[in-house]
Amino acid sequence: MKKQLIRVFGLFALLLSGVSFSDGEHQIFELGDFQLENGEILPSAFLSYVTHGALNEEKDNLVLVPSAYLGDHHGFDFLIEEDKALSPDTYFIVATDMFQNGYSSSPSNTPAPFNGKNFPTIEIRDNVTAQYRLLTEVFEVSEASAIVGFSMGAQQAFQWAVSYPNFIRKTVGICGSAIEHPHGSVRLEGFKSAIMTDAAYMGGSYIDPPILGLEAGGTHWAAWGTSQEWFRLGLYRDMGLESPQGFIEFFQTFVKSWDANNLIALAITWQRNDVGKTAGFNGDSEAALASIKSDILYMACETDQYFHIEALKWEAERIPDANFVVIPSLWGHMAGAGNSEEDAQFINDQVTSFLRSNN
Repeated sequence: MKKQLIRVFGLFALLLSGVSFSDGEHQIFELGDFQLENGEILPSAFLSYVTHGALNEEKDNLVLVPSAYLGDHHGFDFLIEEDKALSPDTYFIVATDMFQNGYSSSPSNTPAPFNGKNFPTIEIRDNVTAQYRLLTEVFEVSEASAIVGFSMGAQQAFQWAVSYPNFIRKTVGICGSAIEHPHGSVRLEGFKSAIMTDAAYMGGSYIDPPILGLEAGGTHWAAWGTSQEWFRLGLYRDMGLESPQGFIEFFQTFVKSWDANNLIALAITWQRNDVGKTAGFNGDSEAALASIKSDILYMACETDQYFHIEALKWEAERIPDANFVVIPSLWGHMAGAGNSEEDAQFINDQVTSFLRSNN
């Protein structure tokens, strides 16, 4: 049934009748007392992940798939199938959960004194550091075949390419940026405010979920997730919805399934994203982009309202030999999560070709 939905990026992907998704065994990597970039220690930190396929004898077929905002380790299930770009028959796929998404260490699952609103600020680089430890300590690899990320997952992918320039051979960033540009930060501030102005939020010390704030946050995402033409042409019907109001209610229900402090914390991490803050670059984002050695597939959607195509093109032009590809879709940011069959096929074809190329 088209109305059957599962979590992916920042919403639910369509689960078409008869389609099954691969799913590895959910696992936890204990990080211990984990030092964050800001100098704080997050005690008993942990990283959630699943794997698909098997690591080969050469240990050179690992593909890292980090999660996105409002998403988890299921984000690229539409590519992780036998005949798809991330075939478990070819690759050993490690799908990780970001800090603060409710699976890895988060405001919602960390004991006092770092619970709830007291959870420390997380940088994209903190996620990358934790993932590096997972790959090198648990799987004992010295390099990875690729990293494939969407939205905040793309932020992590680009950061990997800067932080560990010789570790990842191929980097795929889909509908996400290496730098959070000003308009995106302002948009996220609007989303945070929608939640935080609910009196029940109580500055993050809520007893019961701030339902009104979360619903307002869902309304915010409904307006930004696709494109103006998507609404005008009634493409919400492809999701089994009857009206724009149905799409709003769909997003409200989705956002209410999340913990408010997790959402706020993740949004702050998103707002702070900038590869130029990597040690050694002194805030010079262009120098950081120019330092990338990995082969890059930089994919943007022409109607994305979160990550505007001109800003992404500007970044791609500063990455040596980056392959910049535009997804021709009216699905906006949601295109990058493969929420339409056409977009899923386009992304699959592009990623397949890129990973198989010898450039």
